[in-house]
Amino acid sequence: MNPNEATGSGQAPFESLQATALALLAQAEGFLTSFLRPWNFYQIGIALIVFLIAQVLAHYLAPMMRDWMRRREGWPTWRMRILIVLQRRLRMIFFVILIWHVIGVMQQVTWPSRSYLLTIVAQLASAWLGIALATRLIRNPALRTLLRYGAWAWVTISILGLGDEVQALLDSVAIDLGGARLSLWLSLQAVVLLIALIAMARFLAGASAASIRRNENISPSMQVLAVKFLQVVLYGAAFFMALKLVGVDLTGLAVLSGAIGVGLGFGLQKVVSNLVSGVIILLDKSIKPGDVISLGDTFGWINALGARYVSITTRDGKEYLIPNEDLITGQVVNWSHSNDFVRLDIYFGTAYGDDPHKVRRIAIEAAQSVTRVLSEKPPVCHIVGFGDSSVDYILRFWIRDPTGGLTNIRGNVYLALWDAFQEHGISIPFPQREVRMLNEAPSRALD
Repeated sequence: MNPNEATGSGQAPFESLQATALALLAQAEGFLTSFLRPWNFYQIGIALIVFLIAQVLAHYLAPMMRDWMRRREGWPTWRMRILIVLQRRLRMIFFVILIWHVIGVMQQVTWPSRSYLLTIVAQLASAWLGIALATRLIRNPALRTLLRYGAWAWVTISILGLGDEVQALLDSVAIDLGGARLSLWLSLQAVVLLIALIAMARFLAGASAASIRRNENISPSMQVLAVKFLQVVLYGAAFFMALKLVGVDLTGLAVLSGAIGVGLGFGLQKVVSNLVSGVIILLDKSIKPGDVISLGDTFGWINALGARYVSITTRDGKEYLIPNEDLITGQVVNWSHSNDFVRLDIYFGTAYGDDPHKVRRIAIEAAQSVTRVLSEKPPVCHIVGFGDSSVDYILRFWIRDPTGGLTNIRGNVYLALWDAFQEHGISIPFPQREVRMLNEAPSRALD
């Protein structure tokens, strides 16, 4: 290639940017020249007067409106939120209403050119007010601020008639990536479309998730799986649609994503394993939110099933985040997998002098007197052995609410046994040792 041609091709974007900037400066100069006219200053003064009137009206009417809203008891929350938004924008609302009335009057009594600048101010104020009210529907503060200022800039450029020039200026700032040309204008389009599509996907995902959670025919684990799958599909579709709409070739992206996938497969094996394990847990319904499980020394109930971990809350208020892989590969005790019935065993012993038949009857009655012990599955008591100093028994009973705790119900049953045995004169033996002190051995005879 000719060096001069290479130099010329390298200077082409700079020359295009310079030409666009000069065109914008020329248009701005022409606007300022036409702006410096007597009737334009009159219009600026009228706009300032209207703004002061709107400020005074908002200053006096805003407190009255606030007091009126406080007296509205029983109104829906959404209606009060709308009123609060309007109350905070009273000044701009009054300004927009007054400026359009002033323009209407001026168009009737004078030439249209005498209200041209006021019309631009009214259009800008109306657009800014509409954008400010519309973006209040977005809950994310960062996203709301970004969309608000972006929309204000776009509307201002459109009303001032600078759209083509600004687009040409942004398009002239570009870099070449292989065979693709990435300009600032293309990047802004991609960002705006991506934000809009992601916001739409988030709204659809939230609405669909609420409908899925209200469906009682779907199990809790399948509800979580359906919500996660729907979120992945919607967000992925929003991302690829945004790239497609701005003209990005997805063929190269597919090759790049394949290479990235291979690298992630080696570097993030544990993460991928936890993700796959989470999907398996949701599909086989082995655990679900609300189940009471034991994993090693951890005992508690499941709060939520995440993509990478399961949240378990114990009786002492601690929240454990257990990786999904541990729940697949380890031994998990699910106390409420197929039903909520849980059988508990406690062991005790009585003296050999107590009647075993009477002890069994008293132990069963004592267990039945505890509130959480089920009567439809009555307790049973059996002799399990004859110990060194006691007759050993096992008392078995059932409960239906393992989330209420296991240690406390065992303690209540033990306390009921103690009271019943004290009442009926049954003794609970304990090991006893007798120590005998033998006389000292006689002294050895002297040699």
